[in-house]
Amino acid sequence: MESMRRVSLRARVAGVVVLATVMAAPLAVAAAPAAPKPTATVTVLHAIPEGLGADVVDVYAGRTLLIDNLSSGQAQSTTMPGGTYDIQILGNGRKPGSSAPLLRAPRARIPAGGNVTLTANLTASGKPALTQFTNNTRTVGMDMGRLTIRHIAAAPPVDIRLNGQAVIDDLRNGRQGDVGLRSGTYSVSIVKEGTKVRIAKPLPVTIVNKPGRSHMGNNTIVYVWGSAADGTVQQAVQNVRLEAVS
Repeated sequence: MESMRRVSLRARVAGVVVLATVMAAPLAVAAAPAAPKPTATVTVLHAIPEGLGADVVDVYAGRTLLIDNLSSGQAQSTTMPGGTYDIQILGNGRKPGSSAPLLRAPRARIPAGGNVTLTANLTASGKPALTQFTNNTRTVGMDMGRLTIRHIAAAPPVDIRLNGQAVIDDLRNGRQGDVGLRSGTYSVSIVKEGTKVRIAKPLPVTIVNKPGRSHMGNNTIVYVWGSAADGTVQQAVQNVRLEAVS
């Protein structure tokens, strides 16, 4: 009888172990969900003057509409997963495949967690182009922000002056330059290379710094766009938040 009790006890213990194993398996799976992939911030700036292309456009990634009804001089931002995309800019209301895009980047790389700006702009010779810039989000230092200048105008090389002092020289179409600045307000002048002749009105910009775990001020990005030949050179401003370095 004692032998039978031992067998019965072993059977009951074995049954408990099996049951516990079966019940624990789903819990282990549920405790390890897949980590979401970081999205990218994408800004599109329509920097082609009116009358030199479609004045209002739609922006697609493949067949997915990213931005609708973007007018000349306007910028809009959106978020999307990182990856390689067929970016197309079409006249307002047009669909991919219905007509040739005005501008296209068939293999635009959008980095996961990144921050980029796409500009529909003019080359130095006045032809439409689609240009991609990576926006710097790294902090500069305590009580400092960042100023970035991007030349996307049909215009010769320029120099950048802050409060009358030269800070960036020989900036050419499709290029950018940047400088770290103390918090404050500055007057930005865009002048012809090697001269003090302005090609656009002076622009006041404010550089800020807000120490904290996730906010360290701003990267003020100034776009010089338009056409010097037509007298349409102007400036657009984008502010990108600087992140603390972990």
